[in-house]
Amino acid sequence: MRVIRKYANRRLYDTQQSRYVTLEDLRRLILEEEPFRVEDAKSGEDLTRTILLSIIIEQEQADSDADVFSNDLLAQLIRVYAMSSPLPLSRYLEQGTQLMLEQQQRMQNQWKQAMRHSPVEFMRELAEENMRFWQNTINQSAKADSDNEDDAESDENDKSGKNSKIDKPDS
Repeated sequence: MRVIRKYANRRLYDTQQSRYVTLEDLRRLILEEEPFRVEDAKSGEDLTRTILLSIIIEQEQADSDADVFSNDLLAQLIRVYAMSSPLPLSRYLEQGTQLMLEQQQRMQNQWKQAMRHSPVEFMRELAEENMRFWQNTINQSAKADSDNEDDAESDENDKSGKNSKIDKPDS
């Protein structure tokens, strides 16, 4: 597992690559499903959760069209924390999100498969098959015509006596 150290100056250092990284770099690691742990450089305390929340906040602020956490949802989450015995929301959200991601991937795979066999692709394949058929037919017809011409020429030569043996009577 990759270890990222967070220093007092709030900079993040990737110990595997020996370089400073940004929250965007960590977001890419998440998308690539590369496991990492963020720890405090002095105490070794696990700060991964805090950094992940920072990545979410940064992403929510960067793309206002793709708000995942509406104001109502955030208010509801705050109410869950205020309950005397909070719901096991974490496990529910993890499982629900995992299911949603799997279904999204399945749909994308099916869409790609459908696009490979789209009506347009099907028509293109049919057109190519028809073209091959007609090319073969024309080639065979041309060959047959050529063979027929050779046969006709041979028959013509036979009739005119050019290619026939003349039997001479024995004297």
